[in-house]
Amino acid sequence: MHALDRASPMPLWAQLEAELRARIAAGDFEDRFPTDADLVAQYGVSRHTARAAVRRLQASGMVARERGRGSRLPSAAALEQSIAPFHALADVIAGSGLAEHARVLRRGVVRHRAAAARLGLAPKAELVHIRRLRFAGDEPLAVDDSWLVADVGRRLRDADLARGSLYEHLAAANVRVTAGTERIRAAVPGVTERKLLALPRGEAMLVVERVAYAGERAVEYRRSLVRGDRVALVANWQPSVGEPATRG
Repeated sequence: MHALDRASPMPLWAQLEAELRARIAAGDFEDRFPTDADLVAQYGVSRHTARAAVRRLQASGMVARERGRGSRLPSAAALEQSIAPFHALADVIAGSGLAEHARVLRRGVVRHRAAAARLGLAPKAELVHIRRLRFAGDEPLAVDDSWLVADVGRRLRDADLARGSLYEHLAAANVRVTAGTERIRAAVPGVTERKLLALPRGEAMLVVERVAYAGERAVEYRRSLVRGDRVALVANWQPSVGEPATRG
């Protein structure tokens, strides 16, 4: 049986969702996605909890659920295209002439199996979880969930996170983020995300997943939900020297 952390303030359905996301990313369910009954047996949760987690995966496009046939992974994997880094959201907001600020929704020490796996840590490693609702002027723009390795996250215990980039605050605490990897995809928001982001019906959101490094050490796993009606991704390109742009 796979263990969830019942002492964590994070609801069991959210822990199960995060665990399943990590396992999907690791290729665990290429042959068959587990049924609700399988999840109940494997994780010791109620059928209601299992269904809630799978519904969230379905809403984000990671799982297809069909009446009478159960759940499965979509037949085609998402196409991935390299694009410029998304990390400087505070700078983008400030550069647009709008006031950048945030509301801290959560800050504390947690255990989060999926985030720990992304950081290369043991499943029960302590992490510092920071959740911020980011604003451009008076309008909510993004929800950031950051899980930081404990010794790094504790340096932000007294930091005023209502303004500025998290990495600026880390730099002031002598931790400099030097690199990162990001994966950006579109998703359909759930009721909670739509309400937090004040997202109009029919509008999608961007999900940005990131691992940030200080030197060779992974120090942060972040999952950002960004309003799709307010943010556009732009990439500049040109052919390599001597190579015509013949493919579209």
